[in-house]
Amino acid sequence: MLKEIIINSTSTQTRVAITEDGNLVDFFVDYPENRRMVGDIYLGRIARVLPGIRAAFIDIGMKHDAFLHFSDIGERTQQLQDMLGDEDSEVDDEDENNHSGSTSETTQTTIPTLKKGQDILIQIIKEPVNNKGVRVTSSISLPGRFCVLLPYDNKVGVSKKLTDYRERKRLRYIARQIIPQNCGLIIRTVAQGQPEDALKDDLTQLLKKWKEIEKRAKSTSPPELVYQDLNTTVSVVRDLFNSDVSKIFVDSKKLYKEIKNYLGLVQPDMAEKVEPYKSSHSIFDSFKIDEQIKTLMGRKVPLPSGGYLIIEHTEAMIVIDVNSGRYAKSKEQELNSLKTDLEAAREIVRQTRLRDIGGIIVVDFIDLEDDKNRKKVYDELRKEFRKDRAKVSILPMSDFGLIQITRQRIRQNIVQALKETCPVCHGTGLLTKSSHVVYDLETLLRKLKMRTGERNLIIKCHPSTAAKLREGKIKSLMKLQLKFFIRIKLQEDEGVAPDSFVFISGKSGDDLTKEIE
Repeated sequence: MLKEIIINSTSTQTRVAITEDGNLVDFFVDYPENRRMVGDIYLGRIARVLPGIRAAFIDIGMKHDAFLHFSDIGERTQQLQDMLGDEDSEVDDEDENNHSGSTSETTQTTIPTLKKGQDILIQIIKEPVNNKGVRVTSSISLPGRFCVLLPYDNKVGVSKKLTDYRERKRLRYIARQIIPQNCGLIIRTVAQGQPEDALKDDLTQLLKKWKEIEKRAKSTSPPELVYQDLNTTVSVVRDLFNSDVSKIFVDSKKLYKEIKNYLGLVQPDMAEKVEPYKSSHSIFDSFKIDEQIKTLMGRKVPLPSGGYLIIEHTEAMIVIDVNSGRYAKSKEQELNSLKTDLEAAREIVRQTRLRDIGGIIVVDFIDLEDDKNRKKVYDELRKEFRKDRAKVSILPMSDFGLIQITRQRIRQNIVQALKETCPVCHGTGLLTKSSHVVYDLETLLRKLKMRTGERNLIIKCHPSTAAKLREGKIKSLMKLQLKFFIRIKLQEDEGVAPDSFVFISGKSGDDLTKEIE
């Protein structure tokens, strides 16, 4: 399998595409107004503590306070508080730390009691979504190329994605040899086959970063950003560029040098895989990325055999509907449905990764009668989701043909990040029918006539609404004038919403809209 990373940089944004045999499998966008924040470390101040929801809100200088759930308070938060010089921290033995790094055994852990006005060092783990602020943790971690440093922790771990027992044992041994005092260490997947010196050099860089963070946290006042993680482009190279990737193509000289310099420091032998793209044609056109992105943004996604998916984004969840379309190769409906459902399962996983969809996902598959066939679809989903870096939970297919999925949400999905709500339809995708526009106007005119007795009106409306009122042999506007004995002049204004009207007196020029509100 040929795996490549293609990076396209413009004056407004940088796009990173990861392909497998030419098919787009991951897509990231980095742009100024929505900078990547996961991994950033802030010195914040506790604004509110709400025991009822087991959470605190931290002022870090953003529009919305950061959300810190009690389960995200690390075991070593007390040491971090002491490092800041906060000697008033008390210990509460009743709270339990449930973060993902803890063991399976139920243990009582001691965490500081949070108090309003207290300074706290936190790290962003989820970016803001809609009107929600960032989610943070007090378990600080610093990722490098091969290692993840855990200050004031005592854990030593190796990535679960490394399955070779001997290699895991070797890396764990190295980690125990090089781990500094009062720190924990996790060995990453890309460390497979790397010598001890490479891991030592990576750890040295991380320790240097941590010393700088300590120094800045002690000398500044909250709210303050004390450490900013790598931008999206370089972080993708850090986290996803491994031996499976054959090439990285970059069309920006500046980014090319930045990536080469980064790899020169952390893994010089991989730097030769980075190539500048020098053609006059767009890099995304040359690698056929743009045409795949168009499908990525669409509501309707075609399947190979003629079926298709409909993907709907709602406030609570993502709903995906599977349709067979015109596919009917076999006379047996069950076989047709199974083939379409299996194709849909593979495409759903691909689209979920590409769009970076998180939260609750409900998929309405085509009904299957045989329990074995239902299990095949469920197993196909599970197999495909193993390629996903995000944490995913899947429930078996219900009697109604529904499969429920939850996927780890870290940031806004791609569609939310790149699209804005339409000012015309307000995000519904629907416009009012002509007959209902006329009905609404007739109702408003009746109220206006009763309350003001006005006989000469100027009506401001959107050009599309004006066009609807002028339709037909006998225009709707003429019918309304005759019915109410009012002279009406339409004035087109793109600033007026398509389902709204502004009424102006033709005699005095006064705005009469408020008379009927």
